[in-house]
Amino acid sequence: MDLKFKEKLSYKRYARFSSITFILFFLLWCILSYGGLVQHYFLPSPTDVIRDLYILFLHDGFMTDVIDSFMRVFTGFLISAVLAIPIGILMGSFHYFDALLSPFFGYIRFMPASAFIPLLILWLGIGFTEKIAILFISIFFYLVLFVADIARNVKRELIETAVTLGANKRQVLWKVIVPASMPGIWDAMRIMVGVGWTTLVIVEIVGAQTGIAAMMIESQRFLKTGRIIAGIITIGFLGLICDFFFKKTYNIFFKWAED
Repeated sequence: MDLKFKEKLSYKRYARFSSITFILFFLLWCILSYGGLVQHYFLPSPTDVIRDLYILFLHDGFMTDVIDSFMRVFTGFLISAVLAIPIGILMGSFHYFDALLSPFFGYIRFMPASAFIPLLILWLGIGFTEKIAILFISIFFYLVLFVADIARNVKRELIETAVTLGANKRQVLWKVIVPASMPGIWDAMRIMVGVGWTTLVIVEIVGAQTGIAAMMIESQRFLKTGRIIAGIITIGFLGLICDFFFKKTYNIFFKWAED
């Protein structure tokens, strides 16, 4: 196989190579579970997990849990993006904003969102708002610094050309910096929505009556390992859907962007 740097693959070849890792992982799972190398309580077989998924969706109202979890992640991500994008663009475009906000945001970024749970419970209780606040903390401070770096790296030639042609600061910001930054910002959003899904388990551990992770915690109490794995697979599948959405819309909105 002749490997070339940054060679683009056809859709069929990309799908073929992408499936290899999943197939190998599935085969390893089958060998360990069907072969009896790992006890059933620790690693149920694929058949058992599929059966548990079937029961969860058809008899236990799991779709409600999925919708509740999706709405939590979507709301936390949306609020984070709406605030992080304009603030990050200002930080990347003007050194005054960068000096004012970047050190503080960088400081908060290193604090795990889970460390804020005790405070947020005291301030907000254990309802929907507290869970959105945890998701916001886990996403916003990373995303705003991502956006700032993207805006900061807009080619200076583009800005200087616009100024030479008579553009004022507002026009440079809206006509040059924002459009040039959007492909990178879209990619940053694709990455950070994944952080939202990885934070979901932490969010739903405390006081959640519904949700995918809430179902997993309840299953753990009764040693229903198949349901736990079913929940993990569901979260991964929803994450893949979000990733696919951002990749496809990137190709639609930013066909002009360089690879």
